[in-house]
Amino acid sequence: MTHKKERRKYVRLPILHGILEPVEIQFDDKNQNKFSRPAILSDLSAGGMRIILFFEPPHAKELNMILNLGKESIPIKGKIAWIKKKGEVYMIGISFTEISKENANKINSMANDYLDCDIRISLKLPDVCDEKCKAHILCNKPQKRSDFFNE
Repeated sequence: MTHKKERRKYVRLPILHGILEPVEIQFDDKNQNKFSRPAILSDLSAGGMRIILFFEPPHAKELNMILNLGKESIPIKGKIAWIKKKGEVYMIGISFTEISKENANKINSMANDYLDCDIRISLKLPDVCDEKCKAHILCNKPQKRSDFFNE
């Protein structure tokens, strides 16, 4: 049996355990006009993201975006790696071409904390949900919700 080698360079942060996260993404069009559109963030890594749009994506070689995650606004340049369309819904893979080292590290830390939490949950360790977790703002695991309701 052969195993496929993982080609991804960065750890992916799956968003919300099967529930997707709404975000605002600001695009620049060909005429340098900025427009914001709601999107659904499906997963995120320091190297790219998968989003769902309810409008046709911009036709541009490069996307200048601002990804708003909670109180964080992350400027990113990227290119569309792939598009899947079903009806009027577009699932898009975006590969980042420019992201600051600080923001890439921030996203990596979020993804690593998220995976660490998954391991702690699978080992049935106590106090798995912690507000110090860098992925806390995007997390909707049942453990987080139960902590919220127990406050």
